[in-house]
Amino acid sequence: MLNPQPVPSYLLQSDAVRARFDRLKARNVILDVRDLGKRFPTAHGEHVALDGVSFQTHRREFVCVIGPSGCGKSTLIRILAGLERQTSGDVLIDGKPVDGPGAERGMVFQGYTLFPWLTVKKNVMFGLKMNGLGRTQAEREALQWLDLVGLTKFADVYPHQLSGGMKQRVAIARALANRPRILLMDEPFGALDAQTRAKMQTHLLDIWRNIDVTVLFITHDLDEAIFLADRILVLKANPGEVQELIEVPVPRPRDYAQTTSAEFIATRARLEALIHPPAATGQTDDGDDGVKPHMVRMTDVSDNVE
Repeated sequence: MLNPQPVPSYLLQSDAVRARFDRLKARNVILDVRDLGKRFPTAHGEHVALDGVSFQTHRREFVCVIGPSGCGKSTLIRILAGLERQTSGDVLIDGKPVDGPGAERGMVFQGYTLFPWLTVKKNVMFGLKMNGLGRTQAEREALQWLDLVGLTKFADVYPHQLSGGMKQRVAIARALANRPRILLMDEPFGALDAQTRAKMQTHLLDIWRNIDVTVLFITHDLDEAIFLADRILVLKANPGEVQELIEVPVPRPRDYAQTTSAEFIATRARLEALIHPPAATGQTDDGDDGVKPHMVRMTDVSDNVE
């Protein structure tokens, strides 16, 4: 039997990838998170959801955030969106403190959050009109964004007539229509089937390449994070702290043939080691109390399948 080839280090970068990261780091910082903390009171005392989280994202960078259950991913993105307030630390957009929701941030949730009584076009127009654009200009811009996400011919249909992937493309167009500086995405493809999810990942990269926006994308899918991101912010649970900020060595532009490349495999191995380390005594890798389910035999057969 042949010995498997050793996995290279995820830290190894080609000259082209290294040069791209040099250019990326020379860009302006859009999002600056400084020593962010979030605590919740519970019946059993104070729960620390986030502790000392610090990182920056640059203009037109694509950052994914991953971590085990309970690491505070969704809490983090809700604070960045201005939907929750942190207990400590600062969030700055273009050097200005975040204090509630703002037009400089667009948000896409896992649920489609479209208005079911409005057509696709009017869903995208909604935010534009709320920001003072007249009907004619709002309609013109909405159609431009629908063209970008490939849904022009569906402009006059209603959300219930669309597939899940199409609904999320409408949600992305609506979030981008106000031209935010940063697009925040909280597991937007989590409810999609595998085939649709793969298509949406490619659609998102195509959209991102054609507009001036920074993306911060929450996911629990390791392959999705590697495929999409420039850098991956890895959080650990209880409390939610930064473990590592990984520069993805997979070259751009990306395609699914790269998922078998040495760079992709090496990065995945590193993520697995960070997120699923060997469990300590009395504690699982998800940071719970180590309680395991009581498995009860529900069948009585003479031929054991194991």
